[in-house]
Amino acid sequence: VTTPTGHKYEGVRFEKGNCGVSIMRSGEAMEQGLRDCCRSIRIGKILIQSDEETQRAKVYYAKFPPDIYRRKVLLMYPILSTGNTVIEAVKVLVEHGVQPSVIILLSLFSTPHGAKSIIQEFPEITILTTEVHPVAPTHFGQKYFGTD
Repeated sequence: VTTPTGHKYEGVRFEKGNCGVSIMRSGEAMEQGLRDCCRSIRIGKILIQSDEETQRAKVYYAKFPPDIYRRKVLLMYPILSTGNTVIEAVKVLVEHGVQPSVIILLSLFSTPHGAKSIIQEFPEITILTTEVHPVAPTHFGQKYFGTD
């Protein structure tokens, strides 16, 4: 294709072998957008909650495509604050044979602290975010799903 400015562009094509994993519940808000782009993409789920007192993240549920270890993983979590939840999610993915180098974290808002925490633990991971700011919005899931 020749663009209106006269540049040649060869375009892009979808690659097979990708899958999405949403960190429940706020990550589920990103699923429809992913499905709009990639209609037949497989999506796994992981439920992680932080202990109220210790702030330590704990995995309660994980369900992935059986061949996830052969796929690139788009990990969906819209608000990255401390990074603890994502670190636990990546640990579970690694336990299922996924290499951190094929994980792409999709986030809307990230704190510098959260991004640094993840990169320190898993330097090979890719983080895609729209904004890095010291203060992250709170209660994204409740507001998105109308349960605040």
